This record gives sequence, C-alpha cells and structure tokens, in this order.
Amino acid sequence: MSKTQVIVGLGSCGIAAGAGKTYNKIKALKEAENLDFELKKTSCVGMCYREPLVEIVDSTGTYLYGEIDEDRVFEIIDKHIVQGSPVKEYVVQSDLFKTPENEFLDEQVKIVLRNCGHMDPESIEEYQARQGYAAIRKIAGEQISGADVIQKVLDSGIRGRGGGGFPTGMKWRFAAGNPSDEKFIICNADEGDPGAFMDRSVLEGDPHSVLEGMIIGAYAIGATEGVIYCRAEYPLAIKRLNIALDQARANGFLGQNILGIKGFNFDIHIKEGAGAFVCGEETALIASVEGERGMPRKRPPFPAASGLWRKPTNINNVETYANIPWIILNGPEAYAKYGTEKSKGTKVFALAGKIRRSGLVEVPMGITIRDVIFKLGGGIKDNKKFKAVQMGGPSGGCIPEYLADTIVDYDSVNATGAIMGSGGMVVMDETTCMIDVAKFFLDFTQKESCGKCTFCRIGTKRMLEILNRITDGEGRDGDIELLEELAYQIKDTSLCGLGQTAPNPVLTTIRYFRDEYEAHIYHKKCPAKVCKKLLTYEVDPEKCTGCTVCAKNCPTHAIDGDRKQIHFIRQDACIRCGECYSRCKFDAIKIF
Repeated sequence: MSKTQVIVGLGSCGIAAGAGKTYNKIKALKEAENLDFELKKTSCVGMCYREPLVEIVDSTGTYLYGEIDEDRVFEIIDKHIVQGSPVKEYVVQSDLFKTPENEFLDEQVKIVLRNCGHMDPESIEEYQARQGYAAIRKIAGEQISGADVIQKVLDSGIRGRGGGGFPTGMKWRFAAGNPSDEKFIICNADEGDPGAFMDRSVLEGDPHSVLEGMIIGAYAIGATEGVIYCRAEYPLAIKRLNIALDQARANGFLGQNILGIKGFNFDIHIKEGAGAFVCGEETALIASVEGERGMPRKRPPFPAASGLWRKPTNINNVETYANIPWIILNGPEAYAKYGTEKSKGTKVFALAGKIRRSGLVEVPMGITIRDVIFKLGGGIKDNKKFKAVQMGGPSGGCIPEYLADTIVDYDSVNATGAIMGSGGMVVMDETTCMIDVAKFFLDFTQKESCGKCTFCRIGTKRMLEILNRITDGEGRDGDIELLEELAYQIKDTSLCGLGQTAPNPVLTTIRYFRDEYEAHIYHKKCPAKVCKKLLTYEVDPEKCTGCTVCAKNCPTHAIDGDRKQIHFIRQDACIRCGECYSRCKFDAIKIF
C-alpha cells in the first residue's frame, strides 16, 4: 500500500453519533497541516455502540478506533499519522493484536455483511475489487441456465430472511414456472420492526450486492423489471441506491442484453414507501407499488403466479438478495456448511435494548441465543440480570432467560412462540415489565393494522384496552383468559401475517411470565417497578436529611415535613409521578 488511509464510518448510526463532524475535522486538519494520507468514507461496520468509528490503514497494519469524536481527532491524527504511534487505548480492533472487542467479531461469519464497513459504498470500482459482479459475470461467462441458477439456490438451503423463512429457490422456481411476456422481481426494503436496522445498514453499506442479487434473480426467473420498495425514512439508503443504480447501468449490469446475454433485458427502479408495517406482507406491498392503499389480498393466487400488475412476481428482502452473489460465486455447498439441517447459512441480527454491545452481528445458524447475547453482545448493561429477549419484532415473541440456550434456527425459535423475523433482537433485563413490553408491541401492531379484517382491527384494540387496565391497576379476574381467547381468534381469522402474529408478544409473555400478570391483577403490584400507577413511594427515615427538595417538587404537595426533619408522603394525595424519586440526591425515596 503506497499511502496511509484514514476511513470514517458514515452510516446512519455513525452520522447520528457525530461521524460527519469527525470526518470534517479530519479533512480540515489534513488540509491545514498538508498531511499526506488518503481520506475515505465507508459505512457501518456493525459496532454501533462504539461510533464514531475511524479506521487507519498504514504500512504496519489496520487499526479501527472507536468513539472518535471531534475532541479526539487531533490526538489520533497527531500521534498515529504524524508521529507513527498508534493510540492503543482507543483501538477496538486490529489485525496486529487482540482487544476486548474481538469477542464481538470472532464468532461472526460475514456473508451478507462481507463488504459493509470495508469499502466506499458509493464506488462500484471498490465493489468490483471485492469480487462484486463476479457472480453475474460467472453466469454469463459459463452460460449457466436460469434453471441451474435456481438449483444452486435450492441446494444452498437458503430460506427467505424476511421473516417467513420460505425456501428461496422454491419461490424462484414457482415464479420461473409461470410463463408470461412480463415478470417482476421486487426487493422488500420496507423494514418496519422496532429495533431492527439490518436492511438499512446493508443498503447504506453495500447496495451493489443487493442489486447483483436481484439481477441474478431476474435472470433465473426471466424477469424484465425490478422494484426496490424502500421506506422514505431511509434517505441515505435511497441516495446510495440511486448512485449504485446509475453506476450499474453505466457499466452494463442493467439495461439491454446484459453482459452479452441475448434477450436478458432488465432494469430496476426505486419505489419509496410510507413506512407502513403491513407492507411487509407481499400482497400489501404490491398494492402499494401499484399506487393503491397497502392492504393484503386473499391468496391464492400467489404473487409467483399473479403479483405486480397481475404478472408473475418474486419478492425477497434485502438480506436474502445480498446472500445470492456469494452463493453463486462460492457454490451452494460452501453456504450450506453453515447452519443446521433445516436452516442453512448465516443470519444478521440487530442487537438492541439492555445490552452492552448494541449493533449488527452476522452469525451462523445454530448458534445459541445465549452466545449471541453474552459473547457477541457482551452481556447485560450495568450487571443487571438477563430476563428475556424479544425476537421477530412486533410479530415475534419474548423468550425467557431459561430458554436462552435455544439455537438460532427457524424451527427452534418458532417452537418458543417467537419467530426469526427479519432479525430484530431486543434484550431485556430485570427492570423490564413484561406486560409493559407486550403492551408496547401490541400498540404498534394495532396502529399499523390496515383495518381490513375485523378481528385484527377491533380485536387488537380490545386486547390493548385490557393490557392498559392491567398496568393501570384495574385488572380483573379472568383478564388473562380473555386475552388468550381474543389472541387465538385474531390469529385464526386474520387474512395476513400482521394479524396472525400480532398476539404473539401477549401470548408468549402470558406463557412465560404469567406470575407477572397475576401480580398486576391480584396484588396490584408491578414486580419490575415500571407501571407507575402500581407503585408506592415512601421516605426512608434513615436516609432523609430534610432537604425539602422532594416536597418542593411534588406537583400535588403530598409530602409533609419541615426543613431538616424527616419527611412523609401522604398516599391519598400521591399521584405516583416519581418526581420525588428522581429529585432526591440521598436515595431516601423507596419504591414498593
């Protein structure tokens, strides 16, 4: 390497943490001091918890620095670039020595994320330097037929990474088997799960891999047009997709007779969605692309036979398409060596919640949930106890600590009552109220329901009303059974996956944390001390100094006591706002 490189991570997570300011500061120093290094941009490397990230690659090796804000830029540039002395205390990863962060990286197998954080996402040249578009070139050069491409995808064992887990090759075969003068291929990038950001990160960090996967899919099924359905709230992803599309067209990967394959005419455009969760369902997505309200249609016919504009259509999500070039280039056997018998390959997860290392990880199927949380994620923040993990987003379920040795594959996760989903993994500790969690996710799905099915529209609202009553201290005997009855009616009578899975958070929390429901209903107590209307605030006489801060800030004047005298909270006037607890500097307010 002829020149030292300084590379700044500019994904959405990095920008939100101040990486844009870091980049501008480095640029200003470079120009002011006339420093001889190449300043470059990349995307998220997955360590969202250590952003802003700056990588320096010099003649001695690579050094990834974490939490490099404007204040630390001068120190890094001065010591590493000018003096040639890396600042090891800020290094989170290096090819020369181990760091505590290696645990985050060592268990990962990066296929989908193979390029994220390692190249400029706005450069097709850098993508091609990392074997980009080599898979479609291989297909063209070796004249591999569409049927053989589908067979390779089938042999790999890859299942759709959007949530349903349907075998991708079988889906492609269905679409290929329906003759038509016009076919479509759609990438569902309408990521709607709270806590999930996998699709956004791939689109921001490696858009060409998704385009190449779609091009291969189009060749396999005979599609003539592609659509990327991306939520408008992802402006950076859309910007980089548009750049990648222009570059792909200019280099002959989109257009007429692609790579000399006679009759292979294919192009892609972007459809910006409004972020409706229900549009994660295929037929609702298709309706939205066609300009209609995003509502599911009755199936059959399935999209493979009658999809967009009533033509055969194949739909996969971002992660699925990003796998395809790697599979074609390395062979289905190389992909199938990872995972379990029925769940092959790797899976990308977005780690969020009460976890030390939040971010993106890609792990082989078959790893345990416990290993993901404690090895890669570093365990629970503030040394709290691990309580549960929510998998599958609002449509998923809560898996308790004692099932943390469940392996990550479709069947094993489904057996717990949760689902794999698109890869959200929200970790909860002992301070989490599971009824409050169920209420949060049900509130989301209730608002996102398109309203077409009566039980989904009204049933979820009735369930939410019951949960609100319970957390407000007004739960009644029989509420648990009523929640279960409504849940199964909603699951059995809803047309699409939103309604069929919306009750999952409630059902799994009842299944694994029934004692919390009973404590709320029968004892009017929240064991996690979250539900405010079920809390009692009292003054600890041994710690109270009589400073009067609590009394002065109580909105209902429910606290009595003179200065330098022990105070007392009148329960009949207390509205349980928690203001006294948050204001007390002596830990003299106790919660029961």
